[in-house]
Amino acid sequence: MKLAKVATLAADVGRRAVDETYYAALAVRAGLVTPERPDRLARMGAAVLRSGMLGGLTSVAALRYRDRAALIDELGTVTFRELDERTSALANAWRARGLRDGEGVAILARNHRGFHYAVFAAAKCGARIVLLNTDFAGPQLREVVAREGADLLVFDDEYAEVLGDLTAPRGRYRAWAEQPGIDTLDNLIAGAVRSAPRRATTPAKIILLTSGTTGTPKGAPRSEPTSLAPLGAILDKVPFRAREITECPAPLFHTLGFAHAILSLGFGSTLVIRRRFDPQAVLDSLHRHRATAMIAVPVMLQRLVDLGPEARAGHDFSALRIIFVAGSQLGADLCTRVTEAFGPVVYNLYGSTEVAYATIATPADLAVEPGCVGRPVPSATVKILDEHGDELPPGQTGRIFVGNSYQFEGYTGGGDKDRIGELMSSGDVGHFDSAGRLFIDGRDDDMIVSGGENVFPGEVEELLSAHPAVAEVSAFGVDDDRYGQRLRAVLVVREGHSLTEEEVREHVKTHLARFKVPRDVLFVDELPRNPTGKVLKRVLREL
Repeated sequence: MKLAKVATLAADVGRRAVDETYYAALAVRAGLVTPERPDRLARMGAAVLRSGMLGGLTSVAALRYRDRAALIDELGTVTFRELDERTSALANAWRARGLRDGEGVAILARNHRGFHYAVFAAAKCGARIVLLNTDFAGPQLREVVAREGADLLVFDDEYAEVLGDLTAPRGRYRAWAEQPGIDTLDNLIAGAVRSAPRRATTPAKIILLTSGTTGTPKGAPRSEPTSLAPLGAILDKVPFRAREITECPAPLFHTLGFAHAILSLGFGSTLVIRRRFDPQAVLDSLHRHRATAMIAVPVMLQRLVDLGPEARAGHDFSALRIIFVAGSQLGADLCTRVTEAFGPVVYNLYGSTEVAYATIATPADLAVEPGCVGRPVPSATVKILDEHGDELPPGQTGRIFVGNSYQFEGYTGGGDKDRIGELMSSGDVGHFDSAGRLFIDGRDDDMIVSGGENVFPGEVEELLSAHPAVAEVSAFGVDDDRYGQRLRAVLVVREGHSLTEEEVREHVKTHLARFKVPRDVLFVDELPRNPTGKVLKRVLREL
């Protein structure tokens, strides 16, 4: 028995060594690993030992990339060296004002340099960093801040009224200020020493929040990775390279945007950000900066292509090799339109705040099946399970379960996702095709039973979204006295087109089973969405 355990352990160690070697090779290919002088390597190691992986990242980047632009926002350029010095100064200022290791720093900020200052200064203090959704209402904010135990609060001026008299023991500070003042991050940075802060006794921890589309957002903490697997998962599928230009309209507080804020530091790539999403400004910026990658959520891509070819006229997007999209369902129709506008450069990530990453669809995948989310990435296991936990064959729809080394640790307020062994529920239902590509059929709690028939609203949404008169659509179940539940479809009609309730029903009846035809068809001017583009179905259910 002991020999068997030793053999199993040795095999696991061997597999881990092989996997890590492969991930390291991908990093070398991407230009992430380059020869460095021994003294510089020693200083990088010291920075990580002092501030942890997250806190030490700006110091490592400053040593490697020095005066290269780290950020470009409305205020101009911040170099890697300046970013490291300013975050060290801010960390020292917060230390002087009583911030202790392991305390909570809540950040409510849009995409600008102040977000980076706050995150990496807090990381250098070994803080719990809570990234707040900029779309939160006052009650949501207060509930989340109280639950997460924020000891220090960072916010943009525009949220002062929403925050009201909400206080934090270590103070509240403005990241983006219309008027200067002693409570601004810039003032704290200007008045503090820029030497490396003292070593934190606790590692920094990031708490990302779920989308809150069905209720109060939950905190989903995760510790710093102990493997190259998360990096390898992306680089195996997506050709990111060091020292490039990344346009990032995706919100930095969201998993997608935050991950690329971290990646850009590691890669020495310049991150181009602005406080508010403007589709024409993004197109102009892609052209002006010769961006090689763009990070976006689907609703942003929709607004980009909806501008039409005239908005892209005179713009050169030949440098753009990657459009990296995640956060909500892309859909076959939108994927096709984006590919027609920008070329075969779309990479569609499937994952969630809780499970992190699962699959990535490459341009080759999307050329064959534009509605898929690709195949599992290295280090991720993805299975389709039935209600008994048994694995289903290709073509059959079931619950999606994911296993990887970077999943969250359980909600901060208690509770967890369903787990079976080392696999965690993503919260979605889907199926694999015969080629191993994953398709998302809907949320596992969105499936409705209408008149004894199982209906997945996502299938109806996909069909209607491809209709030439439909700009946006959301389908979901509502209570019904006769059938238990009935399907409701809420649509936005494309400008210049017309559509009636009966035409919608007839279109669905022509392509899908009769029981999938929506009984309710409503028209609205726009769908309510959160900042990451997810439709707020709880609002639509009240119509």
